[in-house]
Amino acid sequence: MKHELLLCGLLFAVLILKISESNDQNRNWTLIINVLLTLNFVAGFFFNSSGELFNGMFKTNDLLQLEKNILNLGLLIVSLQAYPWIKTHRHLPEFYMLILSTLTGMFFMISSGHMLLFYIGLELSTIPMAALANFNLNKRQSSEAGMKMIMSSAFSSALLLMGISLLYGTTGALSFSEISTSLTGSPLQLFSFVLLFTGFAFKLSVVPFHFWTADVYEGAPIPVTAYLSVVSKSAVAFVFVSVLYHVFGGLSTTWYFLLFLTAVLTIGIGNLFAIRQQNIKRFLAFSSIAQVGFILIGISAGSQEGEASVIYFLLIYLFSNLGAFGVANIISTATGKENIDDYKGLYKTNPALSWILTISLFSLAGVPPTAGFFGKLFLLTAGASTGNYILAGFASINMVISMYYYLRIVKAMFMDPNETPIASLTMNRVPGIALVICLVGILITGFYGGIYSFIHTLSSGI
Repeated sequence: MKHELLLCGLLFAVLILKISESNDQNRNWTLIINVLLTLNFVAGFFFNSSGELFNGMFKTNDLLQLEKNILNLGLLIVSLQAYPWIKTHRHLPEFYMLILSTLTGMFFMISSGHMLLFYIGLELSTIPMAALANFNLNKRQSSEAGMKMIMSSAFSSALLLMGISLLYGTTGALSFSEISTSLTGSPLQLFSFVLLFTGFAFKLSVVPFHFWTADVYEGAPIPVTAYLSVVSKSAVAFVFVSVLYHVFGGLSTTWYFLLFLTAVLTIGIGNLFAIRQQNIKRFLAFSSIAQVGFILIGISAGSQEGEASVIYFLLIYLFSNLGAFGVANIISTATGKENIDDYKGLYKTNPALSWILTISLFSLAGVPPTAGFFGKLFLLTAGASTGNYILAGFASINMVISMYYYLRIVKAMFMDPNETPIASLTMNRVPGIALVICLVGILITGFYGGIYSFIHTLSSGI
């Protein structure tokens, strides 16, 4: 429970900051918090041990610790990117208290071996997220995003809770290990599983449960959108794989059919709507929906390769998506511009930002030899290992289609004329560090094969 205790320590530190609050100290406190988050990330790699607590309710091992370290890295990058925006915000301590609370909830979800701990972790990670979406207090869109977030979260949590209740009624157990051995495949158990699956689908923005995503992404502050898109979604995906493989492994035929159906819908509709978007945040929202479809294909493998490919892809997705959001955040904070047309001619005035955004988009599109290419390759290879080449072929065709809308932004930056492009921006050093981390991450995860091999050795499959 080391990771969770470290986050609790950080929470207390921020609480002390809140008690001694002074707005003119925001800048210094932001730097101190970023240093603490860096130490928290580094500490996540040392003095780890595997085992169980509370009669199996809480469990940890090398793979779960790796997943938590990935999320710690995501939080650190988001915090660095948020620096120009949050340093002048009068509710700086509240921002970090909320975001650390959500991450603590995600860690409890990942380590849960019992439905009650899983549900408590889910609520702890979700409710503060709605407040974060509403953190631009003077903007109506931000308030709408917070309201839509809390409504969709309440609905999905209700479905999950009903599924858990029915599952308890049919198995008489809430422990993951006891549920997995009590599954008989009865109609009521299948119905409860479908409810649980639907709850996860809401959290992951799987079609047709994605309708909240674009509005929340557009209305929330960009650092919150980035956190929601990468860290929150990765945490739910980690837990989703764990629950499917280790709790509902006996119902693999049922969940494979659901994954096949939703993957096709998610990739197709995500791509279709991404083509139509003009706002960069809505564009990245539908792009992230399409990316979830590829993740579902990897999960459908139900094997060690499937689990490893999902974790490896989410690590690449963290660097790639946060790289894109980081550039969008710098431009939006400095100019207030968030439309793709505003990016026309950006290369002439801001070549560094243009290249970082291009590499990030290439990685999201899966253009070789970027890391995103290898990530999707492993996902599709794992999915095709089940013999379903139709699904892999459909996804491959949609990879080509997705290149159209990713390259549309690249074309706008490098080729489209614009008499009044965005003026040359002076990049603050702190978000600049975050962009360098993303860029280096995209290159290392793509060219160093040892990372996938390491994740593969930690994975177990069903």
